[in-house]
Amino acid sequence: MSAQKKRASRTSSRAKPKARVKKKQAPKTARKKKAAPKRSVKKVAKKSVKKSLPLAKNRVTPKEPEFEPRKKSKKKNIASVRGMRDILMRDQRYWQWFLNVAKGITEQYGYSEIETPIVEDAQLFKRSIGDTTDLVQKEMYEFDDQSGDRIALRPEGTAGIVRAYVEHGMLNMPQPVKVYLAGPMFRYERPQSGRFRQFHQFNVEVLGSESPVMDAETILIAHTILKELGIETSIQVNSVGSPEARAEYNKVLKTYLKTHKSAAVKEALERYSKNLLRILDSKDPEIQSILEEAPQLIDYLDDDCRAHFVSVLEHLDELDLPYTLNPRIVRGLDYYNRTAFELWHGDTEETRQSALGGGGRYDGLVEKLGGRETPACGFALGIERIIAILRQEKTSPPKSDEPLVYLAQIGDNSKKRALKLFEQLRSQGIPIIGNLAKDGLRQQLEIANKKGAKFAVIVGQKEMIDGTVLIRDMESGIQETVVLENIEKELEKRLKKA
Repeated sequence: MSAQKKRASRTSSRAKPKARVKKKQAPKTARKKKAAPKRSVKKVAKKSVKKSLPLAKNRVTPKEPEFEPRKKSKKKNIASVRGMRDILMRDQRYWQWFLNVAKGITEQYGYSEIETPIVEDAQLFKRSIGDTTDLVQKEMYEFDDQSGDRIALRPEGTAGIVRAYVEHGMLNMPQPVKVYLAGPMFRYERPQSGRFRQFHQFNVEVLGSESPVMDAETILIAHTILKELGIETSIQVNSVGSPEARAEYNKVLKTYLKTHKSAAVKEALERYSKNLLRILDSKDPEIQSILEEAPQLIDYLDDDCRAHFVSVLEHLDELDLPYTLNPRIVRGLDYYNRTAFELWHGDTEETRQSALGGGGRYDGLVEKLGGRETPACGFALGIERIIAILRQEKTSPPKSDEPLVYLAQIGDNSKKRALKLFEQLRSQGIPIIGNLAKDGLRQQLEIANKKGAKFAVIVGQKEMIDGTVLIRDMESGIQETVVLENIEKELEKRLKKA
């Protein structure tokens, strides 16, 4: 076959399939049109995207089609950390009442307020409270800061006050140094009723006196604060003696406990091996039952500790304070010696779980933290627990007897005059209150009644023009027009009669 014929046959063979494809493409196109409605929009969109993709080396993930909107994720609201809580406006009146009573009584006894940092060197609490205590091992908020220092949020107030006493040379001041502190403390424990991870304490401390009268004074102040608030308490008091007396008693107590073959006792002996005295503070019912017949620490006090404790009790007798000798009161911190006490709302063992406060003597703590040997004692009250009792017993803070003046205004122009008048009266010592955000007169007068205002000063559009104001007697409803220039004298005259 010639070359021309071969080329012709190859050309014709290549052309035939083209012709066949063209004939077969028509029905395929038709079928596609018929099937189009059955295909998903998503597949069509993906195919159209693929056709427009760039080269593989520059390929990027295709965007989702515009007709498939992305589902909006639900944003979780940020809540307070577990165990922490807000003290809202409705609660503030209880807090202010407690602080006013506590500070007032304490200052009458010659104490001055002190503030120490919330954050301290972690070694401060490990050295003072004790490395083996649950408070240090399990409950203390402890962490490294950006510079690598080991710091902690204060779990109690006494150690910080003693650190400040040593650091600022208060040992050279006239002794004793008497201070009080109110503020937040932090412990990582299971939140429950009346117990939070951030809580507040009122601390009272006396540094530089070993006199038993100071022990009695601190007990009296704690009891009086609660009594002034309307809370009846029983004072549970004990003496934990000197370190030497406790060492001797620990041997006797350990021997007694080993006679009881109990798993609870075995576990307690291991847990409190470094300070067996803490077993007396155990909340385990089985341990408490076994301790009923245990030897008592008070029988092992040395002569000095016994004489000191007797003197404290004599002062309490003289004050007619209701106290109970309780051998289980040892407090949970290592620094206590001699006097230890708690204040219970009630006098049963069950109420011990929610003691409102407690304290005692800590004669060795100043020396332990770098100072010279200095006797000291004090106490702390749990503010949240006290306020919970006040609410539980439906005891409300007393209302102020001071006659108040409420400033009311009507209209936007009157607000400008009212704001200036408010500051004028306030600066002159007039007990003025008001709410310039309110517009209606009736609403403002209702607020005045709730606040206990005796008089209302009303500034309206007519009064603006006339240069006058209205003084309304909130009890009788009688209103009198007064020239603006004479408003201070008129109010002072009426407040004296109220």
